[in-house]
Amino acid sequence: MSDQKKPGISRRDIIKGGAAAAGLVTASSLIPTRFAIGGMAKVKVGILLPYTGTYAKLGTNIRDALQLRIQQNGGKLGGREVEFVNVDSEAKPPKAPELTNKLIKKEQVDFLVGPVHSVVGMAMVKMAREAGLITIIPNAGANQLTGSLCAPNIFRTSFSSYQIGYPGGKAMLEDGHKNVVLMYWNYGFGKQVSAGFKESFLAGGGNIVKEIPTPFPKVDFQAYLTELAALKPDAVFTFYAGGGAVKFVKDYAAAGLNKSIPLYGAGFLTEGVTAAQGEAAEGVRTVLHYANTLDVPDNLSFRAAFRVATGNEADVYAVQGYDAGSLLVQGMEAVQGDTGARADMIKSMEKSIIDSPRGGFTFSKSHNPIQNIYLREVQNGENRVLRTVQDAVEDPALDCKIG
Repeated sequence: MSDQKKPGISRRDIIKGGAAAAGLVTASSLIPTRFAIGGMAKVKVGILLPYTGTYAKLGTNIRDALQLRIQQNGGKLGGREVEFVNVDSEAKPPKAPELTNKLIKKEQVDFLVGPVHSVVGMAMVKMAREAGLITIIPNAGANQLTGSLCAPNIFRTSFSSYQIGYPGGKAMLEDGHKNVVLMYWNYGFGKQVSAGFKESFLAGGGNIVKEIPTPFPKVDFQAYLTELAALKPDAVFTFYAGGGAVKFVKDYAAAGLNKSIPLYGAGFLTEGVTAAQGEAAEGVRTVLHYANTLDVPDNLSFRAAFRVATGNEADVYAVQGYDAGSLLVQGMEAVQGDTGARADMIKSMEKSIIDSPRGGFTFSKSHNPIQNIYLREVQNGENRVLRTVQDAVEDPALDCKIG
């Protein structure tokens, strides 16, 4: 499962694409005397992501973008060469403790990056907390990971479920929808996203006509859509993702509801699936911290570099991996490559400003991104940004005990 010889991106690719020019000055000449001998060793970055199964593309894009960012830094962290230890999580929670233990104890990695799946993240974070290993979460969005499970050594460069739910209420109220139906997959993450939506929507004077949780991961929506047609709300807010999102959006359009009841959702309703949804997705509005079409200079250069390096188009998952790389670069430069200076590195990482393709962001007290959330609409098969719904959205993480 360990894949130390498949970095995914070559230095030649980066140079050819011109991306190397974006790198930062390395600190090889500044490595402290106190670890000068050890400074010659490679920095080991353990990566626990899915490379097979349903989430393989997500894992691959995160990995490739992370490695791209470090290649742009001369292929080094704090002046030291980097060795990537890739382990396939398979997005299977029962395997998470064994695989995390392999990276921490057998491979003795200096940093841990992952995962995609939130339940895998729960197990991984608990073990990383105990080991004190600096860990960066490039996707898993469960609130607990930077909430009740927060720790000084745990950072996230993606989002919390609160952040992709809460701004949805504000967006719908601004669009004039006050009486809405709330539909979502009835499992942990779906419940958290919906709770965030309700918090802002109800506080802003909105009315939830009916809340319809549907069994996860079932995709038989017909009976619910029939009920929805009878309720005649102003609009609908949803949380579905992946294959469920494809089926829901297609069924919604097939029932003719898209012509009379505007459809909204957390960003993953259309993120990465508009091609499969086809014409049915046109006009669907979602809230997320990124869009491929986002008009930010760093986004344009990043997407070009990623395309040259991998032959693929970047997406939100790639952005989150890229930003994990930026955080590692900043942290290691602050301690001049001394991986043993964890406390100093953590202090620097907490103060980091990440110049991201999504727009710049900083970190909250719980080490979750404080980031802009955008309202997007599918137009001609693309999620196009209509406006920034809310600047600098911070997950309150009330149950985080850092500090």
